[in-house]
Amino acid sequence: MDDQPITSFSGPFRFLSNFHPSEVTLDGDKYPSVEHAFQAAKSLDQDHRVKLRSGCTSVVARRLGRSVEMRSDWEEVKVGVMLYLLRQKFVPGTVLGQQLDATGDRELVEGNWWGDTFWGVCRGVGQNQLGKLLMQVRAEGRLL
Repeated sequence: MDDQPITSFSGPFRFLSNFHPSEVTLDGDKYPSVEHAFQAAKSLDQDHRVKLRSGCTSVVARRLGRSVEMRSDWEEVKVGVMLYLLRQKFVPGTVLGQQLDATGDRELVEGNWWGDTFWGVCRGVGQNQLGKLLMQVRAEGRLL
């Protein structure tokens, strides 16, 4: 079995990306991907959230999230929000849950070139918080 880390959420591992289509719910509203819902969670402004549910792409969702006035507690809640959304995306027994489980015990590293060193790793530097949360969700799924 392959034990090499997965260092890119593209190609056969695109399903690990927050941009991958997967309906999730945030505060009772449905979003087409984790990226959409995560960017919506940055603000409590309902107009902002409606824009993110109105059919924009994940790329546009990320852009909208960068320009919104952040909720005051965002830094304290963002990891919990991401974990909540990932648990919805990778429910054990679903296709995506099975794909995540099929990564075995491989380390999951959200490698990127755009400089995100909190959620991922860029040029060998980063906290890889997204990868760590994905591995946590994978482990939780195996306990069920």
